[in-house]
Amino acid sequence: MLELDRRRFIKAVSLGAVTNFSVPDLVKKGIGPLRSIVEEKDNQALFDQLQTYNLSWNTQSKNSSESMPCGGGDIGLNVWVESNDLLFYLSRSGAFDENNRFPKLGRVRLRLSPNPFEGATEFRQELKLEEGCVEIAGKSEGLRAEVKIWVDVRNPVVNVEILSNREISVDAFYENWRIQDRPLSPAEGNATSYKTTPASALPKGVVMEYKDEITFDENRVLFYHRNRNDDSVFDFTVRQQGLEAIKEQLWNPLKNLTFGGAMFGQGFRPAGQSAGAYANTPFAAWRLEGKAAKKHHLILSLHIAQTDTLEQWKDGLNKTLRKSRSEQTTALARTKVWWKNYWERSHVFIDASSPASVPWQVGRNYQLFRYMLGCNAYGQYPTKFNGGLFTFDPVWVNEETDFSPDFRRWGGGTFTAQNQRLLYWPMLKSGDFDMMSSEFEFYLRALPNAELRSHHYWNHNGACFTEQLQNFGLPDAFEYNADTFIFKKTRPPELDPGIQFNDWIQHTWDTVFEFCLMILYLEKFTGQDISRYIPLVESTLRFFDEHYQQEHKKQSSKPLDGDGHLVLYPGSSAETYKGAYNASTTIAALQAVLEALLKLPDDYLDTEKRKHWQEMRARVPPLPFREMQGHKTLAPAEVWDRLNNQEIPQLYSVFPYGQYGVGRPDLDVAVDTWKYDTEVAPFKSHVGWKQDAIFCARLGLTDEAAAITLEKMRDAKSRFPVFWGPGFDWTPDHNWGGSGMIGVQEMLLQTVEDRIYLFPAWPKNWDVRFKLHAPLNTTVEAELKNGVLILLTVLPEARRNDLTNLLK
Repeated sequence: MLELDRRRFIKAVSLGAVTNFSVPDLVKKGIGPLRSIVEEKDNQALFDQLQTYNLSWNTQSKNSSESMPCGGGDIGLNVWVESNDLLFYLSRSGAFDENNRFPKLGRVRLRLSPNPFEGATEFRQELKLEEGCVEIAGKSEGLRAEVKIWVDVRNPVVNVEILSNREISVDAFYENWRIQDRPLSPAEGNATSYKTTPASALPKGVVMEYKDEITFDENRVLFYHRNRNDDSVFDFTVRQQGLEAIKEQLWNPLKNLTFGGAMFGQGFRPAGQSAGAYANTPFAAWRLEGKAAKKHHLILSLHIAQTDTLEQWKDGLNKTLRKSRSEQTTALARTKVWWKNYWERSHVFIDASSPASVPWQVGRNYQLFRYMLGCNAYGQYPTKFNGGLFTFDPVWVNEETDFSPDFRRWGGGTFTAQNQRLLYWPMLKSGDFDMMSSEFEFYLRALPNAELRSHHYWNHNGACFTEQLQNFGLPDAFEYNADTFIFKKTRPPELDPGIQFNDWIQHTWDTVFEFCLMILYLEKFTGQDISRYIPLVESTLRFFDEHYQQEHKKQSSKPLDGDGHLVLYPGSSAETYKGAYNASTTIAALQAVLEALLKLPDDYLDTEKRKHWQEMRARVPPLPFREMQGHKTLAPAEVWDRLNNQEIPQLYSVFPYGQYGVGRPDLDVAVDTWKYDTEVAPFKSHVGWKQDAIFCARLGLTDEAAAITLEKMRDAKSRFPVFWGPGFDWTPDHNWGGSGMIGVQEMLLQTVEDRIYLFPAWPKNWDVRFKLHAPLNTTVEAELKNGVLILLTVLPEARRNDLTNLLK
């Protein structure tokens, strides 16, 4: 009888007559062998839906602002067709010059002859999400050609494959605008760690852009930039911040750093140099000529390394070339499998049957932005909040920034934790755990420098990670003395040299705790061994414990207040409430991180360590409150001097730290803070890094969360719909997309300890199908259609008992 039921079910599935089923339910009913059939059907439906999100254009682009992102591993390309030429920019994680700028590795231009794009009767440029590639096709007077651009996920190699129905020749130009040493203007210096530091404070009176080296090397174009070691921004920073006594102990990631690569292809030969200008930026071009054929394959192999000699770097590049050649026959298939697995592990489809709706845009743009995050899955450095790998000529962002393609606001090697965090929080629920290590390793590499800094300035232990942190763990050179450079103030001689002279980020030291909490949550979600990162978590906690006891002892002769609590003064509640006494962001962070640390298995903490952190948890003061419009609300701090920005730190105990929210006590206090705090009201917005939708979702405010999400995640003004910005930062604004992703996830699924809350803030009239991750190696897949839950799969099945459906 069971076999008969199985056969009937298989037939019903194949005919599409059965759509509402749950794999675990079938297994419980004894139809276990059906799992692979059901999963195959589900996966096909997944990719059918994903294909509807592919971006397809049938006209060429006006300029690089109408480019399309493509990438993989740690490489990003901006791809577009303009005036019948195919162009793309090259970016790779970890390419930082002497000034800590994050420059492009160049631009590639392809010119086909005869040209299928010229006078084309058919033109198509498509981003294919399932494969992680861009395909461009043209047809003109019987000539048809298709170009496929893709990046090997496991090797730093860009592939350009061209197929045509007739023989065509291909000219490939490597274009570079760093062709001579030149001083950067003060405004253009915003892309470096010097930013707009005045000439009088600069070591050479200017910020110099040093030229790249480009040459024909046999049948390839070889291009690279090797950092000069004479007075880089690292040396300037050490001298500026009074750290010369420990300079030799400090890690310097810019020293002897070389980045670049080679462009080549079978049948391609050097064919001379030329010059031109694009978006008012002069460039030189090195041309490879491909002989006439129906098939061409152009390759760019990239390499970044710190080596004592240039020859060692070249050896590394050649090793990459040999490895990529040996794997050439399997690289494309392997890359396709990687992207396929990427989409299978998580997705969110909204109003799939209504592609004209704004909710549909929210779902599509969620997937498109996650694609861009996936392009830096394995970068040596985290994805940058201010454009990631996909910045383009800045004049198309702001006509006043008429600079080279290397420009972006807020620096290249400077990492702003308040913004960076928003790119990495969504990776927990999307199951992209392997991608989070780029951010964690960033802090781990910088840990020794941050600890040395603490010991040098204050003679105590622990790592002090400031906001606006350079990639070597010291404060950004400009931000350290920003008040001097902006307001022409004189840095007070009595000011502690460990303190940034900066109205915005002075004493903003607690942002690192969000990454510590992510690390601890990673263990909770996956059971993954995080012992590598425990020294980072403990060192950041130790800094706050020792530093503030020492500071208070200077004022009162006692390390703690009368209740035995730390006195967190002077402090800062985000960048907004300055001169804060017991800032709520710091208190919430310490509480959340210590509690998560203490919940780790005994393998991580011996008895002595556990006792130490329990004692510190008892020293953390309680969160402050105040009354606003007759309601008890969360306060940003007990006392503060001034407001200096427009964040809402009083709600950080809702997100990211989770002391308040759905399923937790005293929810009304947090809700009333959102509703009645008069200082919150002017700061509400969907723009940029604003996290209002996240707050509302965690508070169960469905209507507000939905309204903000519709504004935040609708199509950008750019041709590519998730090139949001510039917001407060740059275009594409990645912290805009990251905060939007988190908001969508929190509307769909929240967790409190081991409890799972389904649809805590989801509009009943938004159809959705999603798969998200939860703690204890749990996945939740659900489908809501016409207000009815028609599919719910919780794996492992036992976790279904921990789930509560809150759909109203």
